[in-house]
Amino acid sequence: MATAAVFLIDGIEEIEAINTIDILRRGGVQTTLVSLNPGLEVKGTNNIQIKADTLLKDTDTGGFDILVLPGGTLAYLDHKPIMDIIAEAGKKGRKLAAICVAPVVFGELGLLKGKKAVCYPGNEDRLTGAEVLQVPVVTDGNITTSRGPSTAILFGLELVRILAGQEASDKVRSGILLAA
Repeated sequence: MATAAVFLIDGIEEIEAINTIDILRRGGVQTTLVSLNPGLEVKGTNNIQIKADTLLKDTDTGGFDILVLPGGTLAYLDHKPIMDIIAEAGKKGRKLAAICVAPVVFGELGLLKGKKAVCYPGNEDRLTGAEVLQVPVVTDGNITTSRGPSTAILFGLELVRILAGQEASDKVRSGILLAA
């Protein structure tokens, strides 16, 4: 079974986090919610509380098939442990995914050079080295990026396709009544 770590930090966009987690789990991807906060509770940008499964300090991130950053905040940039983990994973060519403003993390780390990428409008100049597109979601090599709250379901479906195959993604799409 494919595995995903979804990193949560105060200020995340709840729609992006929850929709992505939900779609991954519907697609049969074992999904772990990892708090970057001192405790398991994370408060989203709209004051919705989300309880993570584990803390970063208690998690071996090397065992996951993909590392996922929901958007809504750039607090990741000030969190040295997650920046180091993402930088190392990127250097090794591991699968990474981010939505909304979170692809800026990949840009700041130099992981988007020569890759197609998308992000929340107004942050394109921070996707250093990327060919910025205007599509809901794009995967280029090991990196998947998406634009924002309204694209979160498509982002999740793309991650399911990558991790569990097109058939699994199509089955989830059909089950949630999303037209092709």
